[in-house]
Amino acid sequence: MPRLRAAMGEMAEPAVEKIAEEEQSDPFKVLISTMLSAQTRDPVTLAASTRLFARAETPREMAGLRVATIEKLIYPVSFYRNKTRHLKKTCRLLLARHSGQVPTTMAELLELPGVGRKTANLVLIVALRSQENICVDTHVHRISNRLGWVETQTPAETEEALYQVAARRWWPLLNLYLVTWGQNVCKPVYPVCGRCAISTLCPQIGVVKVGK
Repeated sequence: MPRLRAAMGEMAEPAVEKIAEEEQSDPFKVLISTMLSAQTRDPVTLAASTRLFARAETPREMAGLRVATIEKLIYPVSFYRNKTRHLKKTCRLLLARHSGQVPTTMAELLELPGVGRKTANLVLIVALRSQENICVDTHVHRISNRLGWVETQTPAETEEALYQVAARRWWPLLNLYLVTWGQNVCKPVYPVCGRCAISTLCPQIGVVKVGK
Protein backbone atom coordinates (compact mmCIF):
# COMPACT_ATOMS: atom_id res chain seq x y z
CA MET A 1 0.00 0.00 0.00
CA PRO A 2 2.80 2.53 0.70
CA ARG A 3 4.30 1.71 -2.72
CA LEU A 4 0.96 2.34 -4.39
CA ARG A 5 0.50 5.61 -2.51
CA ALA A 6 3.89 6.83 -3.70
CA ALA A 7 3.36 5.66 -7.28
CA MET A 8 -0.12 7.13 -7.70
CA GLY A 9 1.42 10.59 -7.96
CA GLU A 10 -0.59 12.73 -10.35
CA MET A 11 -3.01 10.00 -11.43
CA ALA A 12 -6.59 11.24 -11.53
CA GLU A 13 -8.74 10.43 -8.53
CA PRO A 14 -11.81 8.25 -9.07
CA ALA A 15 -14.90 10.31 -9.91
CA VAL A 16 -16.65 9.94 -6.56
CA GLU A 17 -13.58 11.06 -4.60
CA LYS A 18 -13.19 14.03 -6.94
CA ILE A 19 -16.84 15.00 -6.47
CA ALA A 20 -16.52 14.59 -2.70
CA GLU A 21 -13.50 16.87 -2.67
CA GLU A 22 -15.23 19.53 -4.77
CA GLU A 23 -18.45 19.35 -2.74
CA GLN A 24 -16.84 19.29 0.73
CA SER A 25 -17.83 15.63 1.14
CA ASP A 26 -21.55 16.43 1.03
CA PRO A 27 -23.07 13.01 1.96
CA PHE A 28 -26.07 13.49 -0.34
CA LYS A 29 -23.96 14.31 -3.38
CA VAL A 30 -21.55 11.46 -2.60
CA LEU A 31 -24.52 9.09 -2.36
CA ILE A 32 -26.06 10.22 -5.64
CA SER A 33 -22.80 10.26 -7.60
CA THR A 34 -21.94 6.78 -6.30
CA MET A 35 -25.34 5.50 -7.44
CA LEU A 36 -24.69 6.99 -10.87
CA SER A 37 -21.20 5.48 -11.06
CA ALA A 38 -22.30 1.84 -11.15
CA GLN A 39 -21.03 0.23 -14.38
CA THR A 40 -20.25 3.68 -15.76
CA ARG A 41 -16.91 5.19 -16.74
CA ASP A 42 -15.59 7.91 -14.45
CA PRO A 43 -15.69 10.80 -16.99
CA VAL A 44 -19.36 10.02 -17.70
CA THR A 45 -20.17 9.83 -13.97
CA LEU A 46 -18.44 13.14 -13.28
CA ALA A 47 -20.17 14.95 -16.14
CA ALA A 48 -23.61 13.56 -15.30
CA SER A 49 -23.24 14.37 -11.60
CA THR A 50 -22.15 17.92 -12.40
CA ARG A 51 -25.19 18.48 -14.65
CA LEU A 52 -27.57 17.00 -12.10
CA PHE A 53 -26.23 18.94 -9.11
CA ALA A 54 -26.44 22.16 -11.09
CA ARG A 55 -30.22 21.63 -11.16
CA ALA A 56 -30.75 19.99 -7.77
CA GLU A 57 -28.48 20.03 -4.73
CA THR A 58 -30.81 18.63 -2.08
CA PRO A 59 -33.15 15.64 -1.76
CA ARG A 60 -36.17 17.96 -1.90
CA GLU A 61 -35.00 19.67 -5.07
CA MET A 62 -34.14 16.38 -6.74
CA ALA A 63 -37.41 14.72 -5.73
CA GLY A 64 -39.18 17.64 -7.39
CA LEU A 65 -37.56 17.11 -10.78
CA ARG A 66 -39.53 15.33 -13.49
CA VAL A 67 -38.38 11.86 -14.48
CA ALA A 68 -37.68 13.00 -18.03
CA THR A 69 -35.55 15.86 -16.72
CA ILE A 70 -33.37 13.59 -14.60
CA GLU A 71 -33.00 11.12 -17.46
CA LYS A 72 -31.81 13.90 -19.74
CA LEU A 73 -29.39 15.25 -17.15
CA ILE A 74 -27.72 11.93 -16.33
CA TYR A 75 -27.66 10.36 -19.80
CA PRO A 76 -25.51 8.50 -20.94
CA VAL A 77 -24.76 6.78 -17.60
CA SER A 78 -25.44 3.06 -17.76
CA PHE A 79 -29.04 2.07 -16.99
CA TYR A 80 -29.97 5.73 -16.72
CA ARG A 81 -33.71 5.03 -16.71
CA ASN A 82 -33.47 2.59 -13.79
CA LYS A 83 -31.12 4.94 -11.95
CA THR A 84 -33.55 7.81 -12.43
CA ARG A 85 -36.30 5.82 -10.70
CA HIS A 86 -33.92 4.87 -7.89
CA LEU A 87 -32.82 8.49 -7.42
CA LYS A 88 -36.39 9.73 -7.17
CA LYS A 89 -37.40 7.02 -4.68
CA THR A 90 -34.24 7.50 -2.64
CA CYS A 91 -34.82 11.24 -2.34
CA ARG A 92 -38.40 10.68 -1.22
CA LEU A 93 -37.28 8.16 1.40
CA LEU A 94 -34.60 10.52 2.68
CA LEU A 95 -37.28 13.16 3.17
CA ALA A 96 -39.86 10.81 4.66
CA ARG A 97 -37.66 8.76 6.99
CA HIS A 98 -34.48 10.71 7.61
CA SER A 99 -35.45 14.40 7.60
CA GLY A 100 -33.62 14.85 4.30
CA GLN A 101 -30.32 13.56 5.68
CA VAL A 102 -28.26 10.63 4.44
CA PRO A 103 -28.41 7.82 7.02
CA THR A 104 -25.20 6.88 8.77
CA THR A 105 -25.52 3.11 9.15
CA MET A 106 -25.07 0.28 6.68
CA ALA A 107 -28.50 -1.17 7.44
CA GLU A 108 -30.30 2.12 6.77
CA LEU A 109 -28.31 2.83 3.60
CA LEU A 110 -29.14 -0.61 2.20
CA GLU A 111 -32.85 0.18 2.55
CA LEU A 112 -32.51 2.90 -0.10
CA PRO A 113 -33.45 1.87 -3.68
CA GLY A 114 -30.44 1.07 -5.84
CA VAL A 115 -27.99 1.09 -2.94
CA GLY A 116 -25.87 -2.03 -2.45
CA ARG A 117 -22.90 -2.68 -0.22
CA LYS A 118 -20.41 -1.02 -2.56
CA THR A 119 -22.37 2.22 -2.62
CA ALA A 120 -23.09 2.12 1.11
CA ASN A 121 -19.47 1.44 2.03
CA LEU A 122 -18.20 4.23 -0.21
CA VAL A 123 -20.65 6.74 1.28
CA LEU A 124 -19.63 5.71 4.80
CA ILE A 125 -15.91 6.03 3.96
CA VAL A 126 -15.83 9.09 1.71
CA ALA A 127 -18.61 11.22 3.14
CA LEU A 128 -18.90 10.04 6.74
CA ARG A 129 -15.19 9.29 7.35
CA SER A 130 -15.73 5.75 8.58
CA GLN A 131 -12.57 3.83 9.46
CA GLU A 132 -14.47 0.55 9.80
CA ASN A 133 -15.47 -0.20 6.22
CA ILE A 134 -13.92 -1.60 3.06
CA CYS A 135 -15.49 -0.72 -0.29
CA VAL A 136 -15.07 -3.41 -2.94
CA ASP A 137 -15.87 -2.78 -6.58
CA THR A 138 -14.66 -4.70 -9.63
CA HIS A 139 -11.18 -3.13 -9.48
CA VAL A 140 -10.67 -4.01 -5.81
CA HIS A 141 -12.03 -7.52 -6.39
CA ARG A 142 -9.80 -8.12 -9.42
CA ILE A 143 -6.57 -6.71 -7.99
CA SER A 144 -6.97 -8.35 -4.58
CA ASN A 145 -7.22 -11.71 -6.32
CA ARG A 146 -4.35 -10.97 -8.74
CA LEU A 147 -2.13 -10.12 -5.80
CA GLY A 148 -3.14 -13.29 -3.99
CA TRP A 149 -4.47 -11.39 -0.99
CA VAL A 150 -7.74 -13.28 -1.33
CA GLU A 151 -9.14 -16.15 -3.36
CA THR A 152 -12.76 -15.22 -3.96
CA GLN A 153 -15.43 -15.35 -6.63
CA THR A 154 -17.50 -12.23 -5.94
CA PRO A 155 -16.96 -8.70 -4.61
CA ALA A 156 -19.06 -9.56 -1.55
CA GLU A 157 -16.74 -12.48 -0.75
CA THR A 158 -13.74 -10.23 -1.33
CA GLU A 159 -15.02 -7.64 1.13
CA GLU A 160 -15.42 -10.25 3.86
CA ALA A 161 -12.01 -11.77 3.12
CA LEU A 162 -10.22 -8.40 3.14
CA TYR A 163 -11.48 -7.66 6.64
CA GLN A 164 -9.51 -10.73 7.71
CA VAL A 165 -6.24 -10.12 5.85
CA ALA A 166 -5.86 -6.33 5.49
CA ALA A 167 -4.46 -4.18 8.28
CA ARG A 168 -7.26 -2.04 9.71
CA ARG A 169 -5.44 1.22 8.97
CA TRP A 170 -5.76 0.51 5.24
CA TRP A 171 -9.47 -0.37 5.19
CA PRO A 172 -10.81 3.07 4.18
CA LEU A 173 -8.02 3.55 1.61
CA LEU A 174 -8.20 0.23 -0.22
CA ASN A 175 -10.85 1.42 -2.67
CA LEU A 176 -9.12 4.71 -3.47
CA TYR A 177 -5.74 3.07 -4.06
CA LEU A 178 -6.86 -0.02 -5.96
CA VAL A 179 -9.44 1.76 -8.11
CA THR A 180 -6.86 4.38 -9.09
CA TRP A 181 -4.34 1.64 -9.85
CA GLY A 182 -6.91 -0.46 -11.69
CA GLN A 183 -7.94 2.42 -13.95
CA ASN A 184 -4.36 3.33 -14.85
CA VAL A 185 -2.10 0.28 -14.55
CA CYS A 186 -3.68 -2.96 -13.36
CA LYS A 187 -6.40 -2.95 -16.01
CA PRO A 188 -8.94 -5.74 -16.51
CA VAL A 189 -7.45 -6.65 -19.89
CA TYR A 190 -3.75 -6.27 -20.68
CA PRO A 191 -2.53 -4.88 -17.34
CA VAL A 192 0.63 -2.80 -17.76
CA CYS A 193 2.79 -4.94 -15.50
CA GLY A 194 6.01 -3.48 -16.91
CA ARG A 195 5.39 -0.15 -15.18
CA CYS A 196 3.71 -1.45 -12.05
CA ALA A 197 5.25 -0.26 -8.78
CA ILE A 198 4.34 -3.51 -7.02
CA SER A 199 5.16 -5.99 -9.81
CA THR A 200 7.82 -7.67 -7.67
CA LEU A 201 5.18 -8.35 -5.02
CA CYS A 202 2.52 -9.60 -7.46
CA PRO A 203 2.14 -13.25 -8.51
CA GLN A 204 -0.09 -12.05 -11.42
CA ILE A 205 -2.75 -14.61 -10.63
CA GLY A 206 -5.09 -14.97 -13.57
CA VAL A 207 -3.10 -12.66 -15.84
CA VAL A 208 -2.82 -14.18 -19.32
CA LYS A 209 -1.45 -11.30 -21.38
CA VAL A 210 0.10 -8.00 -20.32
CA GLY A 211 -0.05 -4.63 -22.04
CA LYS A 212 2.87 -2.74 -23.46
